[in-house]
Amino acid sequence: MLLGEEEQFLSYNGEVLIFHLSKTKHVEGVADKTTNLCVRRMVFDRDTKLFVQKSSGVFNMRASHLKIEIVCCSCTMDSRTGIILPCILMKKKKRNNVVKYLLLLLHSSNQFEQSFHFKLDYEMKEDIRLFTGPSVLWRHASKLFYISSDTCTVLSAPVQLSSVVWTGEIEDEGTVVLGIRTACLPESEDEDEFSTSDRAIWGREFFGYAVETQKMLTGTCFMPHAYSRVVSSVYVCKNEILKKQLRISLVAITHKNQLIWFQDGLPKGVCELPYEKPCSVKTAVTSSNGLLFIVSFASGNICVVQRRDSLQVASKWQKVKSVLVDDFIGSGSEQLLLLFKDDSNTDVLSTFRITDLGEVNYASDINYKRDVPTVEGLQENGLLTVQALETRLQAGCTSVRELQQHLRLKKRVILESCRALIDLVEERTHILPTAKKVKCKREGLVSLWDDVENPPHSLTKETSLASKIPEHFIEKLWQRVVGDSLVVGVKLTESFYLSLSDVSLSLVMDQDFSLISPIIKCRNKIIKLNKAFSALSVSSCQIEPPPKKMKLDLHSKNDLKKEFPKRCSRVRLDGAKTVIAVTNLSPLLAFHHVCCIVLLHAKKQNRQNDSLQESKKITVLCGKILLNLEDISNEKYSIKMLRDNNYFTGSLEDIVAVLAVSVRFSFQIMSSDCTLTPVNSWLLGEMECIPFKECHDNMFCHKAGNVYGTVFNWTLKNPFEGVLTLFCRNLTVLFQCLHSLTRFLPPRCDVKLLRSGSKGVLTEQLALALEKEILTLRSSFFSKESKAENSLTWGNEPGKKISDSPVASLLDSEEGVQQFRKKLQNEREECVLSMNQTMNGALYQKIAFKIAEAQLSSDMIVWRLI
Repeated sequence: MLLGEEEQFLSYNGEVLIFHLSKTKHVEGVADKTTNLCVRRMVFDRDTKLFVQKSSGVFNMRASHLKIEIVCCSCTMDSRTGIILPCILMKKKKRNNVVKYLLLLLHSSNQFEQSFHFKLDYEMKEDIRLFTGPSVLWRHASKLFYISSDTCTVLSAPVQLSSVVWTGEIEDEGTVVLGIRTACLPESEDEDEFSTSDRAIWGREFFGYAVETQKMLTGTCFMPHAYSRVVSSVYVCKNEILKKQLRISLVAITHKNQLIWFQDGLPKGVCELPYEKPCSVKTAVTSSNGLLFIVSFASGNICVVQRRDSLQVASKWQKVKSVLVDDFIGSGSEQLLLLFKDDSNTDVLSTFRITDLGEVNYASDINYKRDVPTVEGLQENGLLTVQALETRLQAGCTSVRELQQHLRLKKRVILESCRALIDLVEERTHILPTAKKVKCKREGLVSLWDDVENPPHSLTKETSLASKIPEHFIEKLWQRVVGDSLVVGVKLTESFYLSLSDVSLSLVMDQDFSLISPIIKCRNKIIKLNKAFSALSVSSCQIEPPPKKMKLDLHSKNDLKKEFPKRCSRVRLDGAKTVIAVTNLSPLLAFHHVCCIVLLHAKKQNRQNDSLQESKKITVLCGKILLNLEDISNEKYSIKMLRDNNYFTGSLEDIVAVLAVSVRFSFQIMSSDCTLTPVNSWLLGEMECIPFKECHDNMFCHKAGNVYGTVFNWTLKNPFEGVLTLFCRNLTVLFQCLHSLTRFLPPRCDVKLLRSGSKGVLTEQLALALEKEILTLRSSFFSKESKAENSLTWGNEPGKKISDSPVASLLDSEEGVQQFRKKLQNEREECVLSMNQTMNGALYQKIAFKIAEAQLSSDMIVWRLI
């Protein structure tokens, strides 16, 4: 904010705060002794396209013989709560050249709080900055002074400087002041020679000063000292510590009317500014144009510089009173609010423009009434909507009946497939039902195989594939009992697992039961635990929406994986080697003693690129597991978690079994009032969580009751936002945990269930999938035509042309008309035959599979996005 303005503007959480001073009305016989600091909260109404007042507040100050002014205002963090609040610095001029300064905080209730006050024997005029604390920093007589709410005492930094170009937060350093001073050449020979000569030539240097630690930072990590004579203001865009080195990205404006981009102390780009005397620069992150740099000039002009391949001026405006950056329309990204000078109107928000240099563009001089539809149009649209909904409802009822019939048919196919699977495992020849036998059924089911006497070719193909499987492909076959669930795990060798895709397990009872299906219903998961246990995730093999059962296996599938690397689960094949099957235990215990065959289903990759399919399905016998009541009663397969000091330790199988029977839920927790430190206290205290020794980020709940065995993972993105992931057995446990958590969370805390993926990422993936679908359709029906000329047979004779006889000569007589009719009929028949083309079966199958695969990919992303 500029010094000495009558009104001060500040953006805060999408609102525009307007601060101004006013005196109370004069009463006869009573001296005017009170000055009010008033604030108005203005918000943008997207319906009227105008700013409206949301609320207001007043702070009374006694000022009988004092002159009160607003020095500056900014948004700074209150160190007591960790919340960013509007902060206003006030000045009271007293007699005897004594100036009193007052720092105020504005809360959401429009109540002003006096943070601290101090007195000086001079006025602050140079490089006044507000920063975390709240704290005030200024420059006077080539010295740096600052005061904070913690000390309430004016302190002087042991540095001499000519200007302050930036103040902000640096990782691991706290609040840092970047300034320019006279070069201090080192006497030792250990300093960098280039930096020393650079400072000696220019006589000035950049330096950083950490306020909290009183530590000096090297200025060359910001920019070379050669720019110390021309740089007037700096904005640090990004700072981080990589490999114990400070990496900084910043922009600087110079007296030469330039904006320069620096990366790790080196210039990476420059842009000529359209106006003279630039005074400040700040950034905005928009949805359409990314990172923008807003440069303000002393003349009241504004320009925006866009950084893509190079720095370029994207737009510019003149006679701007103030420019603010915030999310004023609530779109989730930032916009620019330009307040223009208008002497004819006293309302400061009467002439404005909101823009992000893209789709968002609101201005006070645009009439939006023409965009509002009429009442008659709305009624007509409503009628059409109702008719469309009725049609969709009727189509939905028809689809339900078709699905019911399909389910009956599907049940019979599954039972027959179970019998075929058992025969395959026991190396017996399966006799398929004949079409005549099945056609007499009411559903009209027919055989899916050819009615031949010889065994199906698929069985011999499976046998040939099985011979290529390595003998020692299984490292371990194990089982665990967790509650009412049986967990069966197969750990594969890494070399064998990397050659597979779509891996799953099946459990088949070894006993011969005629009344029930021998296939045990189970769900499959893949558990990813790397060697250091630093990453943990659980993924279900079924990633498609429930109605989707079609599995495509084309040579083009590799292309889709390259374009959509996140389309499937988060588990990558090179990091997961344990395949899990989970089933209910109680139905199996009804037989007292059960022997189950464990089968591994997968697709073994084929390296032949010219083939239609990239892999072939295989079924591998992994072994057998035995279950009986005696072993379960003796807790032979139970989970054994041991406590080692302040950590839990257990075998890999125990940890994997706990995760396999759990359901994963992730919640985004955000607090607007206080930091989220109570969450960690809740985990360690109320929930009695103990971290795994191998993975400290994941904690095992040791509290007695239903919540015992729940696994928590708490990731804190920033002090006000974090992600809590729960691996719990059922929804009852989830609700118990959430009920306990809400009692410890700060007031007005927002808890949101996260989807299976980021909405922005899924939207981008959907756009790519739709583009892939369109390109597949176009290439299949147009570009393939030239390649399929040898496979296409046309109905008309090649080279035959329609007669070009003059029409007038044929129409002179009745015989000519009959002849013309006959020729016209022949030409119509030839035209129809030319359109009736046939296509080679293999080519048609290839095209159909490509189209279906592209459509299936986009459908799955839409299902995750809903």
